[in-house]
Amino acid sequence: MSATRAADAADFRGPLDIARAATVVLDGRDTVIGWSPAAAELLGYGPDEAVGRPLSAFLSPLPVDRPLPAASDRPGPADRPDPGPSSGNEIRLARHRDGRELLVATTMCPLAGAAGGDAAEAPGRVLVAAELGALRQWESQLALLQGLATQSPVGLAIYDTRLRLTWSNTAYEREIGKPLAKYRGQRADQLYSGGRFVTPGYPQTLDAVMHHVLDTGEPILDLHFQGRPPSDPGTEHLWSCSYYRLEDAHGHVFGVCEDAFDISDRYRAQQRLALLVEVGRRIGTVLDVVTTAEEIAEMTVPEFASAVRVDIARVTVMSGELPPSGSSAAMDLLRVGEHSVDPGMADPGEPLYPGAPGTQAHRYPPVAYPPGSPQDRSLASGGLVLDDNTLVVPLRVGGSVLGLVTFLRSPRPDTPGRTVAHGPANTFDNGEVALADELAARAAVCIDNARRFTRERSASLALQRQLLPHHVPPQSAVDIAYRYLPSDDVTGVGGDWFDVIPLSGTRVGLVVGDVVGHGLQAAATMGRLRTSVRAFAQLDMAPDELLTRLDDLVGQPLEERPGTRNGPASDAYDELTTGATCLYAVYDPVSRRCVMARAGHLPPAVVHPDGRVMFPDLPAGPPLGLGGLPFESMEIELPVGSLLALFTDGLVEARDHDIDQGLDALGRVLGAPGTSLEELCDRAVLELVPDATTADDTALLLARTRQLDEGQVAEWELPAAAVAVGRARELATRQLGLWGLEELSFATELVVSELVTNAVRYAGGPLRLRLIRDRTLLCEVADTGHTSPHLRHSAEDDEGGRGLFIVAQLVQRWGTRYTPAGKTIWTEQAFPPVEFG
Repeated sequence: MSATRAADAADFRGPLDIARAATVVLDGRDTVIGWSPAAAELLGYGPDEAVGRPLSAFLSPLPVDRPLPAASDRPGPADRPDPGPSSGNEIRLARHRDGRELLVATTMCPLAGAAGGDAAEAPGRVLVAAELGALRQWESQLALLQGLATQSPVGLAIYDTRLRLTWSNTAYEREIGKPLAKYRGQRADQLYSGGRFVTPGYPQTLDAVMHHVLDTGEPILDLHFQGRPPSDPGTEHLWSCSYYRLEDAHGHVFGVCEDAFDISDRYRAQQRLALLVEVGRRIGTVLDVVTTAEEIAEMTVPEFASAVRVDIARVTVMSGELPPSGSSAAMDLLRVGEHSVDPGMADPGEPLYPGAPGTQAHRYPPVAYPPGSPQDRSLASGGLVLDDNTLVVPLRVGGSVLGLVTFLRSPRPDTPGRTVAHGPANTFDNGEVALADELAARAAVCIDNARRFTRERSASLALQRQLLPHHVPPQSAVDIAYRYLPSDDVTGVGGDWFDVIPLSGTRVGLVVGDVVGHGLQAAATMGRLRTSVRAFAQLDMAPDELLTRLDDLVGQPLEERPGTRNGPASDAYDELTTGATCLYAVYDPVSRRCVMARAGHLPPAVVHPDGRVMFPDLPAGPPLGLGGLPFESMEIELPVGSLLALFTDGLVEARDHDIDQGLDALGRVLGAPGTSLEELCDRAVLELVPDATTADDTALLLARTRQLDEGQVAEWELPAAAVAVGRARELATRQLGLWGLEELSFATELVVSELVTNAVRYAGGPLRLRLIRDRTLLCEVADTGHTSPHLRHSAEDDEGGRGLFIVAQLVQRWGTRYTPAGKTIWTEQAFPPVEFG
């Protein structure tokens, strides 16, 4: 900016100033006797044209019918001028030399000594005129300056080149708490001795910032200054400050101007909002009640409170249930989260018992609050309670209170380099109470989500513990080992399942399945399928027939599926059951034959005793519930000591490799010679699921085949004739004598006699009688018929029908097993107790 432009810009003389306004000197008869250059510029007449003419030739009163300028343009109340003699301040109508009319503001000033001499010709008055618009603009500037000096909330101060205060406005006086005369001449760092700038990249002291502006002439805008004003020394404030150098019209520097606006309330509101956002972002990241409580305590100290204590109802922490309402005694609170800048702050809660270190009572001590305490009142009313420096906010969810959050304030020490979100050190204002309520509301939602998850997970685990086998009883047919891994450690439950089912004739059924999804619904669906498989297996169904029945069950019509009472069927049931897969295998240790079938499942791995691994080309049936295609079974003979591995796709499929790679890796692990089943399970999991977590559930079932000794099985073929009954009793009695089971001879003779008699009478031959000495005595009679006998109660006058009833009373179990050649009726008898001594 040039010196001329700077002088113009800094010229605060008014338009009616005689040095710059149009000036006319009048004699006693209002004749022009003097005409300034500014007057010539305003009206267009030169001095030679104006001097000697009456003033009325150039200026006239404003006509009555001409409206005054708008009120917004006037400096204040003004009446229409009286058209009498010219005097005082007036608005007149001026005629320019080119014929234009101008509104001008005029003022008249008498000259001293005008009455002496010839009054008519002597200079009597001076008239000063300026365009009305220029006057109005200048008056607006004056009003602006007056407002900044007296009414503006922005503090303004001027410091000289030695950084001593020379002037300040009213807002600055309020911050200092004294009139200007009391602190004029002091330095800024004396007025705000403990303050500092917190904006990164700038000096921290007032002295350094002002010197920089004085030296460079570059203004610095919107610096944040933190300090305690003399008028409020107990509270830290934050100002937005700007500094710029002051120069006169000739460019000489005479000081620096500071404008400062107190943004403490806005900053605290921003900090509270930021805290609220950060709380929403960080808490509730895990579905755990205790972790969420600890997070809310840690995040609000010291930014919002000096100490925070979180107490949750015991039933919510331990089992995920909603607590009863009432006092703290009724809720049985546990201290699950606590954080404080001063661990020695008083705690109104009374520990009921401390608990030994490492115990649950030590980690989450029970607390009770005395009657009438803020916490007790909050629990009783269900609302927040503010008591001096203590703010208690209940964790409300719906109509229930899960616990309490207690915020405490104490006079906080100075924390250099750290801005604090709350205002007064030991009180809560209305905004902070609202913030605490919102923080507690968000925490309550997260805790309720964790509570619901805890409850569902507990129910899911309990359900799964009931549904999955925890201990497989010893089997004569196979040795068993298994592993089950849920999709992650958090949920703990899933839809994969396995089972080992003892069958008649010392056979064993091996099954694995996979239900879509995870969680309680998947576990419940898995339980229904597992129960159905066990029920069908007890009927001695062949694997392909069992899967057909299971497919019919899953694919039942919509109206027959489980659903709400008088409502639609469950969509979750439809989604989880349709598409489930299953593999079912039956191994016979007498014949060493294994029959298997699958419904959309991966085939098993078969490892021969020499280490050769194969995946049988088992016909792939459709997943359960889709229907449309039959299931086919395959029968293979397994040498003694063969390994049969049934698994779900979660074991061999992962994001970083496909199923074929997983199958190859599984084959390498299972083919290791001389390894126990338990070790093989561990190796398979370690190799294929190295981090013990997968995107899908994992089930692995290993079975090493065995064969019954020839001395444990006795089998005879009999003709379908009446003489076969006596022959069968004789053979059975002799064999029991060889086995040392004479005590069972009487009952066995009756069983064999009845079964063979029924076979001779109602079925065709040849007949086969087989006795198996295993963990029980098994008796089997096979014929070519396909009609199963039925147990019934005979009437007193019935001549027959009592034989099968007698058999049922003599044995533990009995049943019918269908084969391609006919059927087999089997029974099981317990061995007599062994007497010692």
